[in-house]
Amino acid sequence: MTLSTSSIDVVIVINPGSTSTKYALWSRAGGVAERTVRHEADRLAARAIEQFEYRRALIDADLAPLLSGVRVVGSVGRGGLLKPLPGGVYKVSEAMLAALQAPETSNHASNLGALLADHYARRFGVGAFIVDPVTVDEFHDLARLSGVVWCERKSRSHALNIKAVVRRACRNLGIEVRESRFVVAHLGGGISIAAVKGGRLIDANDALHGMGPYSPERAGALPIGPLIEHCFSGVVSKKELLDELARRSGLTAYTGTSDAREVLGRIADGDTGADLALRGMVYQIAKEIGAYATVLKGELDAVILTGGLAHSNEIVEMVRSYIIFLGRVIVLPGEGELEALAEGAFRVLDGEESALEYH
Repeated sequence: MTLSTSSIDVVIVINPGSTSTKYALWSRAGGVAERTVRHEADRLAARAIEQFEYRRALIDADLAPLLSGVRVVGSVGRGGLLKPLPGGVYKVSEAMLAALQAPETSNHASNLGALLADHYARRFGVGAFIVDPVTVDEFHDLARLSGVVWCERKSRSHALNIKAVVRRACRNLGIEVRESRFVVAHLGGGISIAAVKGGRLIDANDALHGMGPYSPERAGALPIGPLIEHCFSGVVSKKELLDELARRSGLTAYTGTSDAREVLGRIADGDTGADLALRGMVYQIAKEIGAYATVLKGELDAVILTGGLAHSNEIVEMVRSYIIFLGRVIVLPGEGELEALAEGAFRVLDGEESALEYH
């Protein structure tokens, strides 16, 4: 899509994935162009940060025809695996770029977000930002305790979308973010369920390993005894087990697919195993929502259901049947990551929020 009207202010929004990079041109009025650049697996270096030049060249070529009639006023990328930090919009700094490229930084495609944003900021002479990375940590002290002194609970969640839907819900309800109280359930390949008080993500399950409900791909909280026995059984390596828990558990383990639409189709055809697996996931989601409602002592403005699974009316209604006693349930489906990144950049560019410094 190319604009042929008068010049319009846009930010370049970049969201790197494992085998593709989503990017967009976004104006204050909404999306102007959204694209996905696919990458050849055999061209991708094992370490994501070393894929920069390959991805940059492909995006540059794809982006060129879209720049007619627009004025780039900023760039924003998905936040990578940085140190724990409060939520907000951060300037891309030399310290941030150095941290993302450090050998000890965990390997993830999102680490490229700030580097690519920095590239376009330098190219167009504008500011570069990241917004609410996955390492957002606003837990209160009680949320960190696990019961074992050497094992502190970590904040790893879909913070970008969680905070974005809270702001959206507040606008719709006519309440101030700083006075709001929500339980947010981000339902996707991974599941984050969080207590959000005054816009701060004060507690959440670890959406990657070992907490909360099982998801289409991931294991949730597991019985400790059998897990320890399996770890020391000699039949599985650490790498194999971590991969199983993060990518081959949940619906995938029970049904052979992570596609909830396929699971629903099988259920409609009478597959009782698929039905049990889906109902089990919904049951665990609902229990976790109830648990985080207690963190807020039952004082909620609403429960928000978001993420890709929230597109399914069947799944939404299954969850709602368990939690309707908590009050209002708001459904804001989808990941919304490009929009959330763009909104964050414009809040800074328009003076509604100050960009934070990463040190």
